[in-house]
Formats: sequence, structure tokens, C-alpha cells
Amino acid sequence: MDVSVIIPAYNAERAIANCLESLSKQAFRGKYEIIVVDDGGKDRTRQIAGKFPKVKLLMQNHAGPAKARNLGAKNAKGKILIFTDSDCILDRNFIVEMARPFSNGKISGVQGRYKCRQKELIARLIHLEIEERYEHMQKQKYIDFIGSYAAAYRKNEFLKAHGFDTSFPMASGEDTDLSFRLSASGKKMVFAPRAIVWHTHPTSLWKYLRVKYFRAFWRALIYKKHRDKIARDSYTSQKLKMQLGLFYLIVLSLIGSAVYGLLSYAALAFFILFLISTVPFAIWSGKRDLAVGIIVPITTLLRTAAFSIGLLFGTMRVMGMRK
Repeated sequence: MDVSVIIPAYNAERAIANCLESLSKQAFRGKYEIIVVDDGGKDRTRQIAGKFPKVKLLMQNHAGPAKARNLGAKNAKGKILIFTDSDCILDRNFIVEMARPFSNGKISGVQGRYKCRQKELIARLIHLEIEERYEHMQKQKYIDFIGSYAAAYRKNEFLKAHGFDTSFPMASGEDTDLSFRLSASGKKMVFAPRAIVWHTHPTSLWKYLRVKYFRAFWRALIYKKHRDKIARDSYTSQKLKMQLGLFYLIVLSLIGSAVYGLLSYAALAFFILFLISTVPFAIWSGKRDLAVGIIVPITTLLRTAAFSIGLLFGTMRVMGMRK
């Protein structure tokens, strides 16, 4: 067996059939297997997956996607493990493009690419945020971040690294942690921009901000484990970290202004600097989608607020101050 494609699925009855249908039509000419790990859901996911004759179905009590992926990996026969999500539809050449970089024996991991057909404004914003990061990744020979929606690893190296850390109970950081561990051990990982998965993003502002909150919440645990990544990684732009710092300065200045009124001017100055920092992405996205470019300043402020709160509560949890 050349490749094992592993899909964790939790109450995925609405999406799993489309995902598996796309896997059944792959152009890859080697041998590959499809493993679906039902994560203790209560719907018809396992019955739907069972209708696809090539699918190997595994089950576990609900424990989260990290443990589900690890279970799939332990039962996989392929030399290359490819992970995707149950709500992704894979391009016909997805496996071909994900497997291609492994012809170089030095490559240990591969990152694929999201694409999106949605028309909703927030979904378009999210996708342009991701596309900007892809542009950053394409400029680098090697990367240190692989998202589990389109991730591939050599099986022996995945198992040697003990797979995904199951202390992340939800899909919000376990893939980043594994990437950082592999990178720290000297493993080489690359971006494969033609390995495409089609995906749907949140369509409401509230859901968008909720995702940002939880990603920041679990990012605190990642930073505890990988302190060197606080400064820089291949996926997160320095601009985003600068905006986070400016937001904290705005809040602290506003609080301090209650005691020392002149600090309100500092808050205003930091706010102006924050708005200026949103201009490059507003212009970049506006050239591709004018409506998105117009809303970037306000959505960036709200996103940074959600991320700041999540990171604060996540740090409190890591320090034992909050469950």
C-alpha cells in the first residue's frame, strides 16, 4: 500500500458522502486506502461511510480528532499518511499532488491548499486571509506549519513523533503542535499549492470570531510547548502579531486613562497605528474582492479582540488560573 487517507468524523452525516465520493475518483495510480474514524458520533456517519466499499471504518468513543487520526494512523498500511477532514471535497489530483513531494527522500511532510466557492461576504474574507498566508508560504523553501485539512507525513516519522497530541481535545492546535515538533527535530516540510481541497468557511461574523477565539485559546498551550514560535513561524505573519500587541496597548492605555487622563491620547495613537496596519491587507484583498477590502479594518479589529481574549483565557488555563 502506497498511501492511506485518514478522515476523522464526528456527526458528519451531512458532509462525509461528498468527501468519500471525491476520494473514489482520484487520479492517483498507486495503491491507496481510505480510513474513516468515527469519533463516537450519534448520527448516521458510520452507516453512510459503510456504503463505500473501499472504506475501512474504525470507531472510538468520543475523544476528539487528534486521537481519531492517531487511531487511523496505527491501523494504516500505507507508507504515506494523508489526513483531511470530513467536510472537505478533494480535487481529482489531490493525492497525486500530496504524494509527489515525497519522491524527495528528504521530505517528511506536505501541506495542501484550501479553495472555496462560497459567495457569502465573511466566507470570502476568511478565504482571502488564508490565501494571503499561502502567498507567504510559497516564498519559503520549507515550512514549519501543516494544517490537518490537507496534511501528509511519512508513516514511520509520524509514529516516531507519537502523532497528534491528544491533550488538544478539539480541532484547534494539534496539527500546529505536530508541525512544530517535526520542524524542531530537523524534518523538512513543504507546501504543495496544487493539492487542493474544497471547503466551506463560516458565513456569520459571530462564528468567524468564535473560531478565532478558540484558536487563540489553544495557541497558549502551543506557545507553552514551543516558546521559540512566539516570535516567528512560517504561517503567521508578523503583522498579525504586531496588531495583537497594539490591541493590548490600546486596552491598557484606556484602562490607565481612568487614573492618568493623558493616556487616552496614547490609546488614540495606538488605535491609529492599528488602523494603518490594516491598510496593506485591505488593499491586497480589495484588488481581489472590493467588498472584502472595505470591511477589513473593522473585521481585523474585531478578530484581534477575539484573539486577544482567547489568548488571555488560554494563558490563564495554562498557568492553572482557569479550568
